[in-house]
Amino acid sequence: MTDDRHIIKLCHEGEYELAFNSIVDTYSERLYWHVRRFLCSHEDTNDLLQDIFIKIWSSLSSFRGDAQIYTWLYRIATNETLNHLKKIRRENAISLDAEGQLLASRIDEDPYFNGDALQRELHKAIQQLPEKQRLVFNMRYFDELKYEDIAEITGTSVGALKASYHHAYNKIKEALENADI
Repeated sequence: MTDDRHIIKLCHEGEYELAFNSIVDTYSERLYWHVRRFLCSHEDTNDLLQDIFIKIWSSLSSFRGDAQIYTWLYRIATNETLNHLKKIRRENAISLDAEGQLLASRIDEDPYFNGDALQRELHKAIQQLPEKQRLVFNMRYFDELKYEDIAEITGTSVGALKASYHHAYNKIKEALENADI
């Protein structure tokens, strides 16, 4: 695994191909799961991840090193994922609520989902959350990011993120208590 300082050093030296390869080697799996939790589809995630890495490649020369590599990558991946979800809503003329139901149904249809019934219900409950709560919950619970890092990625205050996570947690808890497992 490559150290982030080494990647930043490569960028500053103009060694963008080596920096990009290090980013792909180090972060592709984390970014895959970050995106997959939103799209609930292996194929859609792989397609979007290719677009995300193209965006990273094209932005690499402008990376100044002010942010940590992973927060910069997560910001790109998050923005691209949210834009993709908006595109899905627009193309299918559906609301945010209907989007959650559509994505939750993908969990049952995904042949690559290998969780048990409780995990399946957890992921369905997450898809029913409002977008901001879903984003905060996924980054905090699954990616184990600090609130400060999530704040940097999303441009939201730590206090607002804590409140969003708390609301998301309570909604998920209620959904799992009411699930037919």
